[in-house]
Amino acid sequence: RMSKKYTLSGNLTGNILSPRGFPQATLVLCPWQRVALLCMLILLVLWAIFDWRQELLVINILLTVFYLVATLHRIFIIELALRKPTEINYTPEQLQRPPNGKEWPRYMVILPMYHEGEVLPELIQGLKKLDYPKDRLEIRLLIEEDDEETRSVADKLQLEAPFVVVLIPKSEPRTKPKACNIGIEDGEADYLVIYDAEDKPEPDQLKKAVWAFWDSPEEVACIQAKLGYYNSDWNFLTRCFTAEYANWFGLCLPGLDRLQAPIPLGGTSNHFKLPVLRQLGGWDEYNVTEDCDLGLRLFITGWRTRILESTTWEQACPSLPFWIRQRSRWVKGYIQTYLVHTRDLIGVHRKLGLWNSLQFHLFIGGTFFSQLINPIYWLLTISWLCLRPTGLEYFFPTPVFVMGSFCLFAGNFIFAYTSGIACVRRGVGHLAHYAVVMPIYWMLMSIGAWKGFLQLLTKPHHWEKTKHFANENLVDNTDGTRTGHGRDTDN
Repeated sequence: RMSKKYTLSGNLTGNILSPRGFPQATLVLCPWQRVALLCMLILLVLWAIFDWRQELLVINILLTVFYLVATLHRIFIIELALRKPTEINYTPEQLQRPPNGKEWPRYMVILPMYHEGEVLPELIQGLKKLDYPKDRLEIRLLIEEDDEETRSVADKLQLEAPFVVVLIPKSEPRTKPKACNIGIEDGEADYLVIYDAEDKPEPDQLKKAVWAFWDSPEEVACIQAKLGYYNSDWNFLTRCFTAEYANWFGLCLPGLDRLQAPIPLGGTSNHFKLPVLRQLGGWDEYNVTEDCDLGLRLFITGWRTRILESTTWEQACPSLPFWIRQRSRWVKGYIQTYLVHTRDLIGVHRKLGLWNSLQFHLFIGGTFFSQLINPIYWLLTISWLCLRPTGLEYFFPTPVFVMGSFCLFAGNFIFAYTSGIACVRRGVGHLAHYAVVMPIYWMLMSIGAWKGFLQLLTKPHHWEKTKHFANENLVDNTDGTRTGHGRDTDN
């Protein structure tokens, strides 16, 4: 049996790697951002004292214009993906041999986990199905040193090559990216992929990724596989969650790929050229969406990400309270990423260029901005329709009213309609009709967004854990054979 153990010694604090040449999310705001925020708040207070109506009018105009531009940008991205798919795909015949005609490159798989003892046996069985030469494969289970539960199960499984147990020393911050940085510190491989504990990657995904790297330009350093849910039919929440992922991985990311724009990575199924990942310093261990941050750092340093037509099946969180926690972490991390990469506005603009800088603000900023601002405008719309309060029309002159109406009606219709199309394209067409009720789901997203925003002020580096369910009794849409109820387990 193979195993390794890392222990704290000397200057080792768990931060084996750290992003090089980039600020980290250790601080929510850097000094100049704090000063700018303070000055802006003072200006807003003084403006409100002199003419609060004019202030609200100007703020509303600015918010509406940004919302409209972000909406049109998202529609443009989706239209590009629908017009000409760019995902890389290969036939089984092509995968019978390595692209160089000699041997497959060395591949490392890392799986960060914490309190995953109950799902570990099934995870191991799934990973054993990977169609890749075992002598060219290393699978590292990154287990926290004080996680006795998972360690005990791993010991009982008596794992053999290509499995390796890496014990992560107890140190702060206790986050997934910190474990990943430690886990890849001494590995010898050409490529690396990260999976989550409940993941079920398609068996040929590694071979597809190798071929994708081989056929892509040299500057392609990351291949993002698509994500789907094997328990999509569990309840209303998982059905809408599946429709959202179908839209995100089936349309939004491929659209960005076609634009050769910065791509925010998913938290799993990212395939990297390992030397490039080490060159970048790995993940930001203080960022709770380290995947999004890494995708931007790749692009800024001249590397590209492509989308692979291969699916890793995950478990959609069926519990609303834990789904809210997961969503709040995502939004908090997107805000962290946005703030980190706007600390040097001029430098980032020079590296990205005008068009990609605009896309960064519209796609990364627009993602969390829309979720935060939606409830405010929904309430204003309901108030206008039901109560007709006097004076409200002052804040919505005709041009602003037209822009807002387009976002509310046309924008929401287009996003709901394309969610249905995405479901059909991703093989879950039986969920296409859930596009009609997606606005209800978007309301729930806003609840999670505000929770994440407020938590950024109090616990910026707190990692909200997602609650998963034991897989053996869940509805499994990868083969359509299992139905029933699941048993819950913390993850």
